Amino acid sequence: MSDMSSNWTSPSVIRAQLLRLWDSGRLLAAHVNGSSMFPWSLNLRQPGTAILGEHFDEVRRWIRQLDEGSKSHKGRGYVIEWRDINHRQLGRNRMPASVVVVDEADALWLIGKVAEKRHFEQLSALTLRAFPVLAGWIARRPMLLLEHAAAWERIVLILQWFVAHPRPQRYVRELDIPGVDSKFIETRKALLAELLDQLLPSEAVDVQAVGTRQFEMRYGLLSKPVLIRFRLLDAHHYIGGLSDLSVPVAQFAALRSAVKRVFITENEINGLAFPEVADSMVIFGGGYAVDRLGEVPWLVGKEVIYWGDIDTHGFAILDRLRGYLPQARSMLMDIATLETHRLLWGREEPHKRHTGDLTRLTDEELALFHMLRDNTLGERIRMEQERLGFHWVRSAI
Repeated sequence: MSDMSSNWTSPSVIRAQLLRLWDSGRLLAAHVNGSSMFPWSLNLRQPGTAILGEHFDEVRRWIRQLDEGSKSHKGRGYVIEWRDINHRQLGRNRMPASVVVVDEADALWLIGKVAEKRHFEQLSALTLRAFPVLAGWIARRPMLLLEHAAAWERIVLILQWFVAHPRPQRYVRELDIPGVDSKFIETRKALLAELLDQLLPSEAVDVQAVGTRQFEMRYGLLSKPVLIRFRLLDAHHYIGGLSDLSVPVAQFAALRSAVKRVFITENEINGLAFPEVADSMVIFGGGYAVDRLGEVPWLVGKEVIYWGDIDTHGFAILDRLRGYLPQARSMLMDIATLETHRLLWGREEPHKRHTGDLTRLTDEELALFHMLRDNTLGERIRMEQERLGFHWVRSAI
């Protein structure tokens, strides 16, 4: 067909229109809602009367193609509604006026979705028998149900288990659900969260825990414990002869240590190389992981020294730490240290920079933070801990 006829509606264009209706989920949603979308009128682009005389053979071929793809020839599919026209040159002719799909069965046949619709009906019925309240969710998200069709029966089993055991305080690995292993749940947390939020009572959902990383916390599961790593810097305080330990936060909070001084450093190698200091320990902070230290009440009674990078991010962490431990002092985060190591300056990554205000810094710290934030000394200046000469570190300690 010519370029002109390609602008007119063809059987393939009709199928494409119906596929968009399918892909939008509206057709399946109508099934859940008990409503009907049929008969459905489709957009019909056709030649105008003025074109008939000049391109009559082309128009005739287009009409024949459209008619041969219709229900009158195929037995299923779309129906053409006709109109008679009188053309001053060609006389009386019959032209398509509109295209209609009379019922859902014809639409599904046209786009090859009969089996998928039947499968959807089965999965939807299975779900609604167990949880009638999910009718609204299925109507909003019908394509998601089909996307997970192969796993859907197991998903329903998971939902039933959680409804029967709200906030179970078990690891995912411990859940005894037929055909379901921990990896199955791990890879479907986002979908399960959508559904569990619909089904569980409000007291069984921790709404402060958001996202797949906090799935366990949101629904009362146990998660891998957060560990705090620390080194004891004085042999008199070793624990059973051990100086370098990693323990869950709850155990660290219960520790009864007689150390008087606690250093916190962000860099692992610096923590490992930290020299011996009487009555002291060093904690491997790990950036904003200092938030964990807010769960350790005995730190309030210790001398706390924080050693972070000299950049906006480092000062933001120090400010955050003081929210939990107001007595914390900084070490090697001053203008003298920065100026002495000018040749070793680097650049802070843009996405890590803190450009807001900080309220818990000393006057000297705040002045240096402002210089870094406002690029007074250069663009995105950064002095990493591990670049400092170790003789300088030993002297400070």
